[in-house]
Amino acid sequence: MVVVHEAAGLNDNIRDICGRFAAEGYAALRVDLFESRNRAVCMARMFVGGMAGNLDYYGVPALKAALGQLASHPEADAARIGAIGFCLGGSIVLTWACTDNRLAAIAPFYGAAPKPRKAIRRMCPVVGSWPGKDFTTKAAGVLETELTAASIPHDLKLYPGAKHAFFNDQWRAYHPEAAADSWQRVLAFFAEHVRRGPP
Repeated sequence: MVVVHEAAGLNDNIRDICGRFAAEGYAALRVDLFESRNRAVCMARMFVGGMAGNLDYYGVPALKAALGQLASHPEADAARIGAIGFCLGGSIVLTWACTDNRLAAIAPFYGAAPKPRKAIRRMCPVVGSWPGKDFTTKAAGVLETELTAASIPHDLKLYPGAKHAFFNDQWRAYHPEAAADSWQRVLAFFAEHVRRGPP
């Protein structure tokens, strides 16, 4: 499992999520997209790349490299690798899945839909979670349309009353009910599409 951080960077919340996946029997690799770099510059490059519709923008190559690193681990199965991302990480995971068929499934949390929209039809299975009202919420509708048109398995859900970063139990926006429900959905979806592997 590749775990991608929020705009705040790699922190204890992401480390905890890796631990939770490990407790479920997954090998988990956390990726620091800002390592040894200026965070503001990194975010600007990612934002510009995403807005321009560049599917291989800053951050995506690092995730592809991370997948290769994880796939080479003796305890990992290269045919059964998934990814989860939050906020900035959710957006990048969605974009990454448009260009890398090695992913078995992804779980974006409050991520923006990639451009061009037709690229979404190349994704792997998706289990996504968004707050009911957020600047990323409309992505759920875009993904629903495109994934349905391409017959790609998906489970997309909005959480009314939850705010951006509702999964992060170290922030004020933490929403226990939405976090618990979304985590169970991720585990169930990954059990089917990652743990079981491709047909």
